[in-house]
Amino acid sequence: MDKKQVLITGSSRGIGRETAFYLAKNGYEVVLHCNSNLAKAEEVLHEIKNLGANGRILQFNIADREECRRILLKDTQDNGIYYGIVLNAGIAKDNVFPLLEDNEWDDVLNTNLGGFYNVLKPLVMSMITEKVKGRIIAMSSISGLCGNRGQVNYSASKAGIIGAVKALALELAKRSITVNCIAPGVIESDMTMNLPSDELKKVIPMKRFGKAKEVASLVNYLMSEDAGYITGQVISVNGGLYQ
Repeated sequence: MDKKQVLITGSSRGIGRETAFYLAKNGYEVVLHCNSNLAKAEEVLHEIKNLGANGRILQFNIADREECRRILLKDTQDNGIYYGIVLNAGIAKDNVFPLLEDNEWDDVLNTNLGGFYNVLKPLVMSMITEKVKGRIIAMSSISGLCGNRGQVNYSASKAGIIGAVKALALELAKRSITVNCIAPGVIESDMTMNLPSDELKKVIPMKRFGKAKEVASLVNYLMSEDAGYITGQVISVNGGLYQ
């Protein structure tokens, strides 16, 4: 493929935003995604273009299966098949399990785990038929590996992503499409800014939060040709918090 396009869901902030910059700097054409915050996505696109890279924005809700299918199929018909897909978008609605509301369970599972299916289903067959030796990378979480209090719903969704990645990697390996999972620990972002940082840093062996760029650099490597023999793996970026 002359033009290596990479779709990054949830790329208006945090890890997704930093990943968009990192990939743009390394020669990829970035397809940004947002759900509601179009203004933030436009800021990211403006900065990408200032880097001399190309990109565009898609706006849809990853929990809406029909909307995903319609928008993604139209974009690939108009602009070509994606080389890479980074499944980064997700939500958290924390609550202790006895007090967890039905909608808190449903919304998190439908968005985080349902989004995996909703985004990939319209895209994978075209990658196969066009013989794209592509890359699929999904963001799980340390919560999906070891669980976390108040996050039964979130942990279930992120653990489900790990299982889905491992199974899909087996299916696509003979097509030379790699499927891997990244499990970040506590990363500096909008989602962690209100956490008790001093207390959390005490239990992290490196005594600090991670940086979004440290996750983005791993995405960049897994997206490369050099990573063509790595598939079905879960790689943690967590400062030694979980072994």
